[in-house]
Amino acid sequence: MYIGLDLGTSGLKAILITEAQHVVAEANVALTNERPQDGWSEQDPATWLAACDRVMADLGTKADLSAVKGIGLSGHMHGATLLDGADQVLRPCILWNDTRSHVEAAEMDADPRFRALTGNIVFPGFTAPKLAWVKRHEPEIFAQLKKVLLPKDYLRLYLTGEHVGEMSDSAGTAWFDTGARDWSDDLLAATDMDRSFMPRLVEGSEVSGTLRAYLCAKWGVSPTCVIAGGGGDNAASAIGVGVVKAGQAFVSLGTSGVLFAANDGYQPDAATAVHTFCHALPNTWHQMGVILAATDALNWYGRFVGQDAATLTRALGGLEAPGKTQFLPYLGGERTPLNDSAIRGGFIGLEHATDTHAGTRAVLEGVTFAIKDCAEALAATGTKIDRLLAVGGGSKSHYWVEAIATALNVAVDLPVAGDFGGAYGAARLGQMAATGGGAELAATPAIETTIEPNQSLSAAFEDGFARFKAAQVAIKGLT
Repeated sequence: MYIGLDLGTSGLKAILITEAQHVVAEANVALTNERPQDGWSEQDPATWLAACDRVMADLGTKADLSAVKGIGLSGHMHGATLLDGADQVLRPCILWNDTRSHVEAAEMDADPRFRALTGNIVFPGFTAPKLAWVKRHEPEIFAQLKKVLLPKDYLRLYLTGEHVGEMSDSAGTAWFDTGARDWSDDLLAATDMDRSFMPRLVEGSEVSGTLRAYLCAKWGVSPTCVIAGGGGDNAASAIGVGVVKAGQAFVSLGTSGVLFAANDGYQPDAATAVHTFCHALPNTWHQMGVILAATDALNWYGRFVGQDAATLTRALGGLEAPGKTQFLPYLGGERTPLNDSAIRGGFIGLEHATDTHAGTRAVLEGVTFAIKDCAEALAATGTKIDRLLAVGGGSKSHYWVEAIATALNVAVDLPVAGDFGGAYGAARLGQMAATGGGAELAATPAIETTIEPNQSLSAAFEDGFARFKAAQVAIKGLT
């Protein structure tokens, strides 16, 4: 059997699968993050280790773990876990959604080497600007620094005793030569660091170490259990849903929205604000368009009208043409393609006839058009999407998925019920590491239904998108 551990911002999830990849057991432990100042977001790494002990103990009550041969890791990206020479944590981990280093990020992004080597804009959420912030504002901490680990890689240190990272997560640090799949000495030097501060690298499907003997004994796991390189959360999720080859893609309608496409080659275009990272499999890359509010936007609207998201979407009938009322979903800024942390959203085209039904449709359409914005940004780099697989809570709305299929003019597959997220993908990577397997172990899940574009509404959605783009330009200087 194989275990996947997915370290999310709000919790650690563990999943246990068989050789045939059937889920045997799951366990979850909630986590919280602290916001000591405006724009800050932190977690105590000690809570991750305590959560790991709890989920492993929970799995042990549900199944015999002696057959576990591999463990894979997934986790939220970009977090800065700072260690001294004795591997002691120097300060709380600065998380991906922490924006304190916006000044440092802008300074780095102005250096053309960063975009040229990483293939990405340097966003405030990335790891390198966080370290520049620490050096500037907490010099006593920076002076003690010996190692920087991403969150899941700190969990790996606990499991194996080794400092190891992998390509997909490391590509989100702004220290990584994404095309070469290696640390960049030039970019490290630009932040007064060198390779000694970085973990050694493996591919996500490779062995990164073996589980410490005392943990094997504690949890009842085989003493030959290996730990896979694993992947950043979205790359691991892609392994979970079988998006591993060019032309394959998924759209995730969670709190935020992600349009993720696998690539056989490296084809960055930083100016589009598309994220171009290594995939969790060798010689494979991926691109992501990221929007900051997907189901978050619908939940926000639901609080306004006093109904939850499920109630709002259930009340909708068949797909309709976009109406006069439009919504721009920029509740907290936007990533792709705007790269604008200051822009804010809005409703336009409100009239006496606008009711809750029209408002719900406008919100779904606004998020849909933001995803289409991502699709056009990906297409500008040469990325082709043949069809999509939809995951996340928002994919339960047939109306929303049909709107996306119609707006993007691609068929959208909905998998059978099940969890195919980061923990499942991590478990698959654990299986690859233990068995020497590869992409053949990352099959697409069984599809329950396929939603085709509504060709009768294609022109109406094209017109709606054109109005969305015009409104996007109009509000940019106002919000």
